[in-house]
Amino acid sequence: MMYQELLDHIKKYVQLVPHEEQVLVQRLEFRKLKKKEFLLEPGKLCKGNYFVIKGCVRQFFINKKLGEQIIQFGIENWWIADQDSLLNNQPSTCSIQAIEETELLLLKEKDRIILFKEIPLLETYFRIMMQISFVASQRRIGYIFNMTEEERYRHFAKLFPGFVQRVPQYMLASYLGFTPQFLSRLRAKK
Repeated sequence: MMYQELLDHIKKYVQLVPHEEQVLVQRLEFRKLKKKEFLLEPGKLCKGNYFVIKGCVRQFFINKKLGEQIIQFGIENWWIADQDSLLNNQPSTCSIQAIEETELLLLKEKDRIILFKEIPLLETYFRIMMQISFVASQRRIGYIFNMTEEERYRHFAKLFPGFVQRVPQYMLASYLGFTPQFLSRLRAKK
């Protein structure tokens, strides 16, 4: 049952046959994180791609001012990983931490490469996931350069109203590129 969310997600993009689904499921590892528990820390290798079944995680780094800069969040039906660490087989420069109790499926990088040969449609699926992620990153960068802080917040809140209520205010501010104090003033002025 814990694999069904992932299989349903994959079906939105490619159609695997039951045997292929079984081969995939055998290569997945279930992980459960407590709130504030780390999945990845700087200096460690990212083990693979994580599919969030339930909960919420954040990927962040500590900037030169010793502040947390959130790169991305991972919620239900999203993938998260340090792609730089995976692609270049180098220690991570960021952290991935649970914001809530979280359940994930880990697909180790070596297994993903094997699965691409055994199930070519999985390579198509992951290419689509990377494209979606890349487009989201491009849009976010565009919003940072082309919108005021208030416009960014209003736009994000309109697109993801439940998410705005779900994550702590200081994390949302970090992700959107402004201070928690600015976000407090903005919310107060509604």
